[in-house]
Amino acid sequence: MAVADRLAPFGVTIFSEMSALALELDAINLGQGFPNWDGAGFVKDAAARSLAEGGHDQYPPSQGVLALREAIAARYGPLLGRELDPAGEVTVTCGCTEALAASFLGLIDPGDEVILIEPFYDAYPVFVSMTGAVPRFLTLRPPGFEVDLERLRSLFSSRTRAIVLNNPNNPTGRVFTDEELSAIAALCLEHDVIAITDEVYEEMVYEGEHRRLATYDGMWERTLTLSSLGKTFSLTGWKLGWSIAPASLTAGVRAAHQFLTFTTPTPVQHGAIAAMGAPKTFYEELRSTYLEKRDLLADGLESVGFDVHRPQGTYFMMAGFERFGFDDDRSFCRYLAEKTRVVAIPPSVFYHRAEDGSKLIRFAFCKDDHLLTEALVRMTALT
Repeated sequence: MAVADRLAPFGVTIFSEMSALALELDAINLGQGFPNWDGAGFVKDAAARSLAEGGHDQYPPSQGVLALREAIAARYGPLLGRELDPAGEVTVTCGCTEALAASFLGLIDPGDEVILIEPFYDAYPVFVSMTGAVPRFLTLRPPGFEVDLERLRSLFSSRTRAIVLNNPNNPTGRVFTDEELSAIAALCLEHDVIAITDEVYEEMVYEGEHRRLATYDGMWERTLTLSSLGKTFSLTGWKLGWSIAPASLTAGVRAAHQFLTFTTPTPVQHGAIAAMGAPKTFYEELRSTYLEKRDLLADGLESVGFDVHRPQGTYFMMAGFERFGFDDDRSFCRYLAEKTRVVAIPPSVFYHRAEDGSKLIRFAFCKDDHLLTEALVRMTALT
């Protein structure tokens, strides 16, 4: 039996491949983006209380527990500059990845064109393939990873159905500017295009300002704002996400969501209610902590000899390895793992043409300072 033609080209995800290599070599895993500490205690406590209280063991509503949808609406309403309707504009999903899948499957038809900004989260082109759509690519290039506005304009046409925007961007760490977002908004309006915005790193911004595309004139009506609990609250294993969109787009998300997972585990939804009430200081401390980790890793990598592209946001960092004499990222990542027992991700898999990313590797700095420091000590073996 063979894998379906639409999925066969994608193989096994690079995260599974490199995490398996880390286990095989007993290496420090700076590849996959999960913290090596426990998640937010007050969120876990709320989920535990829901279990202890009872009454939360059965199916919740497909669109999510009402109290959670209300909490999401209360948190994001001010951020999006409008009062949100938890009944018709908020949907709870199994992580942001499922929110993305439901957005594609519920709103995009075979033959539609979808603009992907690369390097991208590797699920995006898979969802394009699953819907029978046609991808068009806008490549961000180092050192600044800025949007080429002329190239962007050339990608829009009467066939364009959607653009996917990951802001802040994984893996580059780019935080898109007002000029870039204004250009995207204007083109969406001109060509009647919807925007699927993946904002899971929304609270990890160290330079610039995180602007939400849905707040631009005319964009609320055509934007899906997607995010999740995992990155902000260090709970990646909980797989709880959400979609915020006008009722017309929410209908498409829910049409697919009901047949993908139907719903999301009840106890984690009750934990997420507490997360939505996190104080401002929680987010301030989150940014401060990750900024220190970013600079710890960046300074250390530069001292070893990497050409570091210090990110404006996220907890990922791209770095060039030219001085070490390798021609491609996969070979260098294998060498790095075997030589130093440190695992990184080869980002060529995040481009539709591997050669566009073959001179870079991606590190994750969502690790405690001891682990980051130990990884840097190990990598001195490269010098």
